[in-house]
This record gives sequence, C-alpha cells and structure tokens, in this order.
Amino acid sequence: MSPRRNRPRNAAGGGGDSGFMPRAYSERRESWRGEDWLVRSVGGGAGGKSYRCPGCDQEVAGPTPHVVAWPEHAGADDRRHWHTACWSARERRGARDLRPGRAPRY
Repeated sequence: MSPRRNRPRNAAGGGGDSGFMPRAYSERRESWRGEDWLVRSVGGGAGGKSYRCPGCDQEVAGPTPHVVAWPEHAGADDRRHWHTACWSARERRGARDLRPGRAPRY
C-alpha cells in the first residue's frame, strides 16, 4: 500500500514545485446599500492580528474564519473584517450606523 499523499500532483504528474499556490479564501460580489461590494471569505489562519467588526463593534481574532468586505470602487484601505454572522445579518441590524463615530477604526 502506498503512503497517503497530502499534496496535489503538478501537471507533469511528478514531484517537485509546480508553482501552484492554493488560495485560503473565496471571493464574490454582493450588492448592499446600493453599492457593489467585494466579499472575501477568509479561513482562519495562523496570523496573530485582530480586527474590529463594523457590525457588532467587537474584535475579530485573526485566526478566526471571517469575511472581508469592501466597496468595489474602493481601495485596500476601505476593507473591513466582519464576523461571518454579522455580515449575514447586516440587513437586519436596523438603521443605526455600523461604525459609531466614537469607535476606533482598525
């Protein structure tokens, strides 16, 4: 019996570096508040960084699976890290501001 193979083979079928880098996220486009948003589901990584969720104003730990969303026309500075549940519930959260003026911007 052959040992278990955890890595995909490259196109040539042999070992070695194929140049293939698997992505740890999936990206999609969603409409919200009259804008198109790019939404990226991020799997929990080993990163020690934490972020502030604009939906609940609580901390999103870097290793936790979460969502990164930003307006399609905006740049990287406008990306926000959301808890997956907060992003899913953004329509039900009412008319309050998602980020009050007093909250820090992470």
